Amino acid sequence: MGIRSQLSQTFTFPNPVNEISARTVAAGVVVLALTTIATGAHFLVFVLLYGFAARVAAGPKFSPLGQLATRVIVPRLNVEPKIVAGPPKRFAQGIGFVFSLAATVCYFVAGWSAAGNIVLGALAAAAFMESALAFCLGCKIFAILIKLGIIPDEVCIDCANIWARQKSPAI
Repeated sequence: MGIRSQLSQTFTFPNPVNEISARTVAAGVVVLALTTIATGAHFLVFVLLYGFAARVAAGPKFSPLGQLATRVIVPRLNVEPKIVAGPPKRFAQGIGFVFSLAATVCYFVAGWSAAGNIVLGALAAAAFMESALAFCLGCKIFAILIKLGIIPDEVCIDCANIWARQKSPAI
């Protein structure tokens, strides 16, 4: 097996994913973001930034929160897995990365602590909706982008099929 093949196998996002694990990771994001805001320990934003980058690149493989969720917490919850499409979750992780990067720039480049707190507050709100309410804002945005044709159907055939069924007249 060549290095290119090894890299492509290492840096893949799982599809499908267990939504329970994703929601558990989101709870960890809420805790980290709110701790950063409440304590002023802005260095914690680097933990968030790394976690989102790792999850976008390879799912939970290299993410401390992802590993904690998938290997420790979720197996002990005694709940049935809820299997969902992976691409919308990866997209949501990408949005989390952008918000974490924006907060990092606010804190450490621009010196705008209040702006960094606002960005992290918005991230915490979205992560809370995912963790507590099973409402993935990034997934909803992904679905809209699929529906508008901005994201090609091939990126998530399952997602595209959902939209096709919803467009079809009831039989």
